[in-house]
Amino acid sequence: MKRTTRKSGFVFTTYEAPNQSPFDKLFEIFKELITYTSGDFDEAIDWLRQLDEEYKLTTPDYTIDDFIEDLKNKGYIREEIDPDGEGGGNISITAKTERAIRQQALDHIFGKIKRSGAGNHKSKGVGIGDEHTGEFRAYQFGDALEKVSMTESLRNAQINHGVGEFNLTEDDLVVEETLHKSQMSTVLMIDISHSMILYGEDRITPAKKVAMALAELITTRYPKDTLDILVFGNDAWPIAIKDLPYLKVGPYHTNTVAGLQLAMDMLRRKRNTNKQIFMITDGKPSCLRMPDGHYYKNSMGLDPYITNKCYAMAQQARRLHIPITTFMIAEDPYLMKFVREFTQANRGKAFYTGLKGLGEMIFEDYDNNRKRRIKG
Repeated sequence: MKRTTRKSGFVFTTYEAPNQSPFDKLFEIFKELITYTSGDFDEAIDWLRQLDEEYKLTTPDYTIDDFIEDLKNKGYIREEIDPDGEGGGNISITAKTERAIRQQALDHIFGKIKRSGAGNHKSKGVGIGDEHTGEFRAYQFGDALEKVSMTESLRNAQINHGVGEFNLTEDDLVVEETLHKSQMSTVLMIDISHSMILYGEDRITPAKKVAMALAELITTRYPKDTLDILVFGNDAWPIAIKDLPYLKVGPYHTNTVAGLQLAMDMLRRKRNTNKQIFMITDGKPSCLRMPDGHYYKNSMGLDPYITNKCYAMAQQARRLHIPITTFMIAEDPYLMKFVREFTQANRGKAFYTGLKGLGEMIFEDYDNNRKRRIKG
């Protein structure tokens, strides 16, 4: 009988975009626009209408007004009532939208990174945990019973005592090793000085997206980790995760020392052994707050009085076993010299990068640092 064989191969077809509803298609664009407008709903909708005119995003059956009505019905926006009690007030986004924006940032940034494995990241140290290594050791007094490998223990009993009469002793018990899951406390510092929007380049929006993505990653995948976020200009102050979409650059100089002081104060209150600071900045330190409350500012070059204060803070963080990783959104050789000396003082790390790839760098570094046990 003649045998027939089937040939396998690739079949190439024309690309078809994922089937999205009219609302989902517009919502993807809306989430990007609301991030760029720092939460200004009216401005985001104006941009969406302009894009609709140019690219025909809607149809007569589903208009921008229909989309706005759906946003209300689905709980993504709310209409704020005027003080006189009348309707028709400003429209603002809700916590549901803030979460959707963070999730989108996570998908866009973290989705590009090569993942090293599923589940929580693990340290190199063997200890109490629930990440199995596949290696076994003899049972020791005090080991939890749920850690005993019954399959391997029964196998030992049969080997040691034969199969004729079942006999299981303590010497037959084996325990599967598990990896200790490390916890990490991270402070993310974001520069909001005026230079973050100078020269027609928007640097604050990518920084916001990275912060939102990192916040979503930690809260959903590493719930035992902590993330605190602060911004620094003339001064430094903490912000909540929910405030990230509304973050704007101000008419500020760059008080790096104030940011580092606040970051270390935050980390001193954490019980975790593993602590780190991520700093996103594009400019040189140019401001200090003096003991009497006035500001010492100098934007003309690197002021030794200011930079020496920065180096002292870097050394203090090193003594506290807090590594600082600086993400420099600039490639000015003059400023890179300062970052190199700052990094050497802390024995931390520095990345000199443009806006492209910033998210991937931060996520990979967070991943690597989380796997490492920092000895305090």
